[in-house]
Amino acid sequence: MKRISPLIMLGLSATMLQSCEESTSQAGTSLVEDEVAIIDDSSFKVDGISDPNESVHSRTVLQLLGRLNAKGYGDISSDIVCQYMPAANIDTAGVAVTDIDSVKLLLLMYKGAFVGDSAVPMGLTVHKLTSQLPTNMSSDFDPAGYYDPTPMASTTYSALIDGSLDTGVDSEGSIYKQIVVDMPKQLGIDLYNLYLNSPETLSSPQAFAKWFPGLYITTSFGSGRMTRISNNAIMVYYHTTEKIGGTENPRDTTYRHVGSYMAVTPEVYNNNNISYSMSPDLKSMASDGKSILVGPLGYDVEFKFPAREILSRYRAQAGELAIVNSLSFSIPASAIENDYGITPPPYILMVKKSQKEKFFSSINVNDNMSSFYAAYNSSTGMYNFSSMLSYINDIIKSDEVTAEDEEFVICPVNVSYYPTSSSSSYYSYYYYGYASAATAQISSITPYVTEPVMAKLDFENAKIDFSFSKQTL
Repeated sequence: MKRISPLIMLGLSATMLQSCEESTSQAGTSLVEDEVAIIDDSSFKVDGISDPNESVHSRTVLQLLGRLNAKGYGDISSDIVCQYMPAANIDTAGVAVTDIDSVKLLLLMYKGAFVGDSAVPMGLTVHKLTSQLPTNMSSDFDPAGYYDPTPMASTTYSALIDGSLDTGVDSEGSIYKQIVVDMPKQLGIDLYNLYLNSPETLSSPQAFAKWFPGLYITTSFGSGRMTRISNNAIMVYYHTTEKIGGTENPRDTTYRHVGSYMAVTPEVYNNNNISYSMSPDLKSMASDGKSILVGPLGYDVEFKFPAREILSRYRAQAGELAIVNSLSFSIPASAIENDYGITPPPYILMVKKSQKEKFFSSINVNDNMSSFYAAYNSSTGMYNFSSMLSYINDIIKSDEVTAEDEEFVICPVNVSYYPTSSSSSYYSYYYYGYASAATAQISSITPYVTEPVMAKLDFENAKIDFSFSKQTL
């Protein structure tokens, strides 16, 4: 649809007024208003195709653990390999190595941070890594040969949050649960001695990884749930004893302490090792020409954005003086039927096909020239890329369109934000679509490896809206 409507643009009119004044020498001439109009063109058509995606860069502080068989989606499993950031300081004042009581691995999940059955019991085992993790891991990384096959520890867990001792509420009022794994006490003793005898080993994650390469955490039994782990830390529990004097009967008092000796942070290498067998229903939809997104693995969507056609229409109508107002691209998306409530991804990235690999390997953010992101609006069922003005202005300035300018890929992504002064948890650091982070500053955009997602994109009803103002002398 094309729409032309008159509009008086103050800045534009001022420019033309100056031009008129310079072209006349007659004092007292009456002001002649030139024709100012906005051209709004939304008649562009676009189409997309499903493109297989078998591996993604999955370096993220968020971790995905479990197994799930979902009708309409397929079979997926994920385990974890991770390094740790060591604590710079360990409490040794008045603490002897014999005061260490226990060591626990705490895996934190927030309420609702899973796909599947919350009640099904599942088991996990923890293995010590024996080799340094490679720096170029992807979701298809095979940890075989990197870990000791004899488990360090194991436990069973569910996703039920029932008010037991392993649940709580963080500073922002969000309810969480900790999966608690009892680790060997010797690990805490070794860390204590390392701090006393070789503190420089704790000075950087690289130096620490040579001493402790990390952990491999995998599902030992059970199926029916994928759990999103927001925080992964190793805690050391210890006590100190003080004599209480000044009384007839002096006595000793014991104080209990806990210290976070190491944790997974954005600065260390962490990977979700994902295996996925796609549902035949999804394969059939893609074969029939449907544009479907499936993550973490499965399908991206490739399409050609009509930049050449937009430039051609602009040239034909702009005249000598025109200003581009906006360019937006919105596309409807709908959930694909399944039996576990798997939803469309909360965010998608639209990136030039030629730059997709570079974008994710560099942990970039959108530049609104070659990459754009959109949030899913569950009320309207739409993704809206509204910040494409720089992209089209660059094309108009160069006055040419290459094939690379038009070839794009859409894929599910996770958007993370810098913590604010009132927000310190990883839950707020990594945002899942809540309005409270709407004005926060983006720190990174990464592939959506935090849970199964899928959606059908409706290119037939997609809308590209291009608007510019022109003035005719």
